[in-house]
Amino acid sequence: MHRLLAPLVLLLVSLASVAGGAVWFIQRDRQALVEQFARDRQAQLDEAASGVARSLEDLGDNLRFASELLAQPGSAADHHNELRALLESVGQYRAIAVLGPDGDERLFLVDHKSRHLSREAVHPAALVETARQALTAPAGYVIPSHPIEGPASSGWMRVFATRLDADAPGGGGAVAILVDTEPLFAPLRMVTVEENTRLLLLGAHGTPAPMSDPTLASWYRRLEGPDGARVPGLRALVERMRAGGSGTLRLHEAVASRLGLGSADAVATFRPLRMRGEASWSVATLSSTSALRSHERTLVLRLSLAALLVAVFLVAFGTYVVLANRRAVALRESLRHAARFAHLHEKTQKILDHIPTGILALNHEGRISAVNQALRARLSATAVGSTLPEAFPAAPAAAVQRLEAMVLAARDQGAVRSLHGEPLSLFNEKDQFNVHAVPLEHGDGEASTLLVLEDLSNVRMLEDQLLRAEKLATVGVLAAGVAHEIGTPLGIIRGHAEYMLLKVGGVEHPQGRGLTAIVTQIDRVSRIIRQLLDLSRLQPARAGVVPLAPVVRGLQELLDVEAERRRVHFELDVPERLPSLAADADQLQQVLLNLALNACDACSAGGHVRLSASACMAGDTPAVEIRLQDDGRGIAPEHLHQVFDPFFTTKKRGQGTGLGLSVVAQIVRNHGGQVGVESEPGRGTVFTLRWPVAAASGWEERHAV
Repeated sequence: MHRLLAPLVLLLVSLASVAGGAVWFIQRDRQALVEQFARDRQAQLDEAASGVARSLEDLGDNLRFASELLAQPGSAADHHNELRALLESVGQYRAIAVLGPDGDERLFLVDHKSRHLSREAVHPAALVETARQALTAPAGYVIPSHPIEGPASSGWMRVFATRLDADAPGGGGAVAILVDTEPLFAPLRMVTVEENTRLLLLGAHGTPAPMSDPTLASWYRRLEGPDGARVPGLRALVERMRAGGSGTLRLHEAVASRLGLGSADAVATFRPLRMRGEASWSVATLSSTSALRSHERTLVLRLSLAALLVAVFLVAFGTYVVLANRRAVALRESLRHAARFAHLHEKTQKILDHIPTGILALNHEGRISAVNQALRARLSATAVGSTLPEAFPAAPAAAVQRLEAMVLAARDQGAVRSLHGEPLSLFNEKDQFNVHAVPLEHGDGEASTLLVLEDLSNVRMLEDQLLRAEKLATVGVLAAGVAHEIGTPLGIIRGHAEYMLLKVGGVEHPQGRGLTAIVTQIDRVSRIIRQLLDLSRLQPARAGVVPLAPVVRGLQELLDVEAERRRVHFELDVPERLPSLAADADQLQQVLLNLALNACDACSAGGHVRLSASACMAGDTPAVEIRLQDDGRGIAPEHLHQVFDPFFTTKKRGQGTGLGLSVVAQIVRNHGGQVGVESEPGRGTVFTLRWPVAAASGWEERHAV
């Protein structure tokens, strides 16, 4: 017994030494963990801030672009239209003001979403004041204002202005834009999702932005007073931020506690956000290292407990070896193996039952001995004990014969046999499967071969969705490029063509028809550009309570005129007492107008188009079903799955862009609805919308995806 105790004592001492050494190494590497923690926080901040910096650069570029537009020759109406297009194309812009060289206001525009606001909200005094400051600044230099205060302001509204070139028409001047900067800085919110992380965002004039943590903002305002000495780490951080620096800074536990970061050291990471090279904003995150300390303590505790448990186990095991006899050991080992085998059998059965892939077990006679859950729901209740032809009665004989041949080949050769992506039509004609016949080396009579059926339907559906997403992404990139590179030159060309047409005296002049053709074709290209932008920049659906009948009545006059022009009979069947829809009224009107005009285009003279609506259920959700039916030429079956793809059209060349139905599908899905199409060549087409009804509590807002 004494001989056994000596090694056990030595083992316990060794385990204690290992545990103590592990604790020492953890404490020694604490500084390395903190440095790695700081690098991780810096990388997160740099990633979020890079998006903000790009947004600020885009804002500066747009402002300089506006000044370049005003420097181009053209009438006041042309400049008005060009600035209007810039204002409406960027959702954060609220108003644009243009001042002359003497500081008087020459032009003022408000975007359509802000027209309902008071003049004080869209035309604050800072708009003109900042523009006048820009009159004395170098050309191309962007002047930001202080945050605009007021009852209608959230603290995010700022004015950005730049001076016009003195050689511009009118002798120069300045242009200023009222901007809601909150969306520009939205990426910074991602760095504060972790617990015990705070954000401090200083504006261009050193004022904390509304996004800043309230506690940090409060201490920032007290830095210049006697309280500033209580948080020296924050004072040092702010000095570096004001100097436009970047990097990391460690704050001691006492300072971190006063700043509301808990009882642990904190790590501050900071960097500037620049516009055209000069530091305009500065952002910092302060993160507590309490998680590292907790992790360290937990690891030490676990190591200590593990060492103790191992020691106790070894002592118990040694005592057991000394006191137990071989027969007892053998019996207990047998029981342990039996329990382990039962556990493995149960675990294997549960795994097979819960994996989504179908598995059949076949005996030596080729009959099914077991079926997992994925196939049990699709086969008949008598599948177990039947052959493969009996289990798949609806499948073609050739497909079942291929499965039987695979099973025999796998059993004879002792190797796995596979088919990939085969259209076997085991349950319906569109089925595709990956099939594997797996021989069991130690299989008993009940299970000698496994037949694995992997259904590829979901994979194909995901591939189709990915392809559509790639197409929409391509449309977005194309739309942005077209709008930027083609829109402005086309506007200039059109203006010159109209000017020349006016000079030559109208279409009666020999060159008049050519100039008129130029203007017409430019207008057509501009419409295509607008459709591209509509598709790539679909506005979020602000769903309100919208009765369907008044919307349809608002369209009826236009639709009646179009139907009469095309000599098509148009019929409406929309009851007044339908449930109200949860919809953006303008976007709902756009959907119905696009579908109705497409239906009229598909009909020949004397055709019929019918718009009807009725209440229905979309799953468990109440909805309204809207049907747009025509008796036109219809759509070929091979084209039905493409009708909602961008740029796909069945119209003749030059008569359609293929974007209308893409916009329709995107708007409907954005509202949580469903859109479907049924068609038969020569007999017409039916588009069906299932639109959610408005909730009883009012309205909710949905965003585009």
